[in-house]
Formats: sequence, structure tokens, C-alpha cells
Amino acid sequence: MDGAGSPQVPRAHNDPSPVATALRKILVYTLLAAVLAAALLAAGAGYAVYRPLTVPGGAVELRVAAGSSARGIARQLREAGVDVPAWQFAAVATLDHATRSLRPGRYRIEGTPTLLELVDKFRRGEVERERLTILEGITFAELRAALAQSAELRHDTAGWSEAQILKALGAPQAQAEGLFAPDTYSFDPGSSDLEVLRQAYAAQQQRLAKAWEARRPGLPYTEPYQALVMASIVEKETGRADERRRIAAVFANRQRLGMPLQTDPSVIYGLGTHFAGRLHKRDLLADTPYNTYTRAGLPPTPIALPGRAAIDAALDPEPSPVLYFVARGDGSSEFSLTLAEHNRAVDRFQRGVHAASAAHSPTSMVSDARSPQQGARP
Repeated sequence: MDGAGSPQVPRAHNDPSPVATALRKILVYTLLAAVLAAALLAAGAGYAVYRPLTVPGGAVELRVAAGSSARGIARQLREAGVDVPAWQFAAVATLDHATRSLRPGRYRIEGTPTLLELVDKFRRGEVERERLTILEGITFAELRAALAQSAELRHDTAGWSEAQILKALGAPQAQAEGLFAPDTYSFDPGSSDLEVLRQAYAAQQQRLAKAWEARRPGLPYTEPYQALVMASIVEKETGRADERRRIAAVFANRQRLGMPLQTDPSVIYGLGTHFAGRLHKRDLLADTPYNTYTRAGLPPTPIALPGRAAIDAALDPEPSPVLYFVARGDGSSEFSLTLAEHNRAVDRFQRGVHAASAAHSPTSMVSDARSPQQGARP
């Protein structure tokens, strides 16, 4: 101590220097900024994950192929109109451990799903059931071709014979034609084509049994299968609902009287691949089991897959004595009771049209020789 001032207090060794204090402040502020940035990032990520997404039109469908990546699915969603950034979808799929379990199939996206809900939907494989439509009037061969073209079915019956298919279905019939109901069938992706056939077979048996039970008295059929054969002829002869029962009456009346049915679609079926798109006189003279000009009675099997309306018409024909009909050329038919009336109708509606068909024979019943209808729609 000197005599002129107060005593000097030595500085404690643990007091921070100005530099240390500044560094500490910088560190604190940096940590606070990092925490704030993380909080903002978390909030942004949370918003992105839980933000309701807009789906155009309220619903869209897309098909995801096997092996598609998260980014690939996100691109499909964007192409469908759903605003999903690919990187966000991929990030959520990674955090959700879903990148290796996104399942293929047909998906329907509707409402306002969140990103997390979308990822979860693909991870769980919430796919739509597939559909296959069997059209009225196609043949069993065309049905098999439609099944073979469905990428969502397992083609277990490929290479099987008709007999093998019928045996697998437990069907007692010897021929498959006509036994499967035209309709739209749903199935899970990867189902066997045999399961679709099983559904269609069961539906046709139920329809036929119900119509047979309620059939009109006095029909010239001794068993349901004969009615199924007639239904297939009605199916091929007209697509007009207002004519089915009358056309069924023509054939039922002719069968009762022992007259040949003389139906062109049956002849066409018997010609198979030899049919060139139009019937000629030589075709009508070519004897096959399905030529109803050269052979009496019903053909041995149905000639197509008849729908419910055709089956109902065959078993509940219009109470009319008509025996003939001829195509008018506009999709409808002219019906006649006598041969003389029929010949006048042929002259009126077929003059210069289907001349060969109009001149089948003096007792011919000229019908519309249309080509068989084409294949089934997935």
C-alpha cells in the first residue's frame, strides 16, 4: 500500500476475460439459433406431413407397378394432379420404414389425405379390387382370351382344356360354351383366373335355375340346358330388349311345329374360323352340327354366353304365333305369321341386300347375319 491511494485487490483467477465472455455469448446465441432453426424445421416438416392434400375432382386412380420407388410413386401422384413433392414423399417413406414395402396395385386416392396417410396407404397395400367385364354374346373362347389379357390375374388355366376347366369347377356339363354369366366381376390382384370362372359359372347356374323355375308353361324344352341353348340364339339374333321375347317366340313356335330353326348365328358358330364375315349359300349347305338349315332341332350346345335378359326371354317368350322374321336394316326386325307375309317382307327389306341370304330356300327365315360380337373388357 502506498500512502496516496487505496489498496490494490488482486483479480480472481476464475473471472472471465472479455474475450471469453464474448465467445460464450456467441456460443449461446448460436445454440439458440440452432434450436430455433430445428424448431422451425420440425414445424415445417410437421406441417408438410400433416397438411391436407388437394385431390383433383375429389378422387383419382393410379396403378403402381411392382418395384416402384417412393419417388416414382410421388411422380405418379403429381401426374394425377396430387401436389406431392417427391423428396417429401421419399423422406416420409424412409422415416416410416416403408421404402421397401410400398405395394403394387390399383389405388384410389380420394378426399384430402395427408402425406403420412398416403405413405401408409401404399405401405399397407390398400389397393382397389380389380374388375373384369364379360360381355353378353361373346363365346367361351373369347372369354378365355380376355382372362389371358388381364395382367392382374394369375393364369392358372392357361393351356388347360375345356374338360379340365369344367372338372376343376365341378361342372357336370361336357362343353363350356354358354355356362358362364356375362357380368362384371371383382377380384383381388393376383387371384386365379379359375376364381373368376367359378364366379361366372355359379352366377349362370343360378340365373338359369331361377328362370327355369318361373318358366312359361308349354315350352318345347325338357331341361334347363336346352333353354340355355335357345337363350344363346336369342342373344345373338338381337340386341334389342323390345324384340327378345318375340324372337324367342318365333323359335319356340317353329320348334313345336317341327320346323327347322334356320338361324344364321348358329351356322356362323359352326363355321368357326371359316366364316369370312358374310354368309353365302354354300355356307348354308355346309352341314355341321350347328347348321340349323340342314339339321332339325336345337344345336348341340349354346353358341355364345347368353345374358340374363336372353335367358328370361327364352323361358318367357311373347305369346305370339309368329314364325318368321327378317332384318329391316336398321337393327330391328319385321315379324310375320305366314310364309307369304314373310316373302313380301324379304322383298321389301332385303331387296338388293343380303341377296344370297334372302334366297336361302322357299321356307327360309332370314335373320340378320351379323358377325359374332368381339371379346371381354378389365
